[in-house]
Amino acid sequence: MADRGDVCVLIPTFDEAATIGGVIDGFIERGFSNVLVVDGHSTDGTRELARDHGAHVIEQSGQGKGAGKGQAVREGIDHSTAPYILMLDGDGTYRPADAEALLDPLLAGEADHVIGDRYADMADGAMTRFNGLGNRLINRAFRTVHGRDVGDVLSGYRAFTRESFERCRPTAEGFGIETELAVECVKHGIATRVVPITYRARPAESETNLRPVRDGARILLTLYRLAKTNNPLFYFGSAGALSGFVGAILAAYVLVEWLTLRISHEVLAVAAAFAVIVGVQLVMFGVLSDMILAINREQTRRFEGLVANARDDSGSVAENEPRAERARVDDRRGRVSGRAGERD
Repeated sequence: MADRGDVCVLIPTFDEAATIGGVIDGFIERGFSNVLVVDGHSTDGTRELARDHGAHVIEQSGQGKGAGKGQAVREGIDHSTAPYILMLDGDGTYRPADAEALLDPLLAGEADHVIGDRYADMADGAMTRFNGLGNRLINRAFRTVHGRDVGDVLSGYRAFTRESFERCRPTAEGFGIETELAVECVKHGIATRVVPITYRARPAESETNLRPVRDGARILLTLYRLAKTNNPLFYFGSAGALSGFVGAILAAYVLVEWLTLRISHEVLAVAAAFAVIVGVQLVMFGVLSDMILAINREQTRRFEGLVANARDDSGSVAENEPRAERARVDDRRGRVSGRAGERD
């Protein structure tokens, strides 16, 4: 059974001097000695405070704010060698006391990716109404596009195995890292668990780096972009439906103008026909892509099953080899003893 020494507490930061010390202290007091802070070139002394409180600190590559939270997470995991990663923000909104709830399913082998559900116990003022609306919209979009309910898609408090992260291979640079991890877990069939956590209000002296409109739009675009390989029927079908709808509207306008006023719109008629044809082709392409994806997933499951069986068989062979060797030795000894008795 793994223990806290196998866990890397990964905290990406940017200008979190007001809160980072208390966050690090909370984990060290709970026995987590491997605390890694990846700082995006803070200007308020975050790095120095983190070192003073016992964390190992590396400075994120890039300029200004580095390349964003997603790049900081990847850089931190590349730097660490721990088999288990506990990831959270350094703004003091997440409690170190919830670490065990996130890690227990990992250490027990029950899951490879665990998400903390902020909505289970959210303090008053922890999330503005506007941010809450955006979070609910993104959660619903995730369920619609990717067909799974993982609770709180945007939660920044989660734990996962190094192996599962390497299977996901996320590429998001900014706040889309959580969304991409959730999508890739669904795509690769990674065992995921959702556990309740407490979400506290950000301290008054701490400023958020999140830009709700800009970052929310980017996250929604990330959801749609990732649907190309996880739900191609939605990805191409939605574009095809939109194109077909525009074509139908144009065609209806051209037809009404011709029937009522005898006015012809040749260019609009051609555009309407083109839009409808493109829409139909996109929908058909989505259907074919979805069929190919289903076949690929089935082949992947079979291959992974064969690999797992091969590992089990090799383990059984390795375990039985010493027994077989002892049996052969005992058999030889028995034969030698029998021959000696015959000579006597």
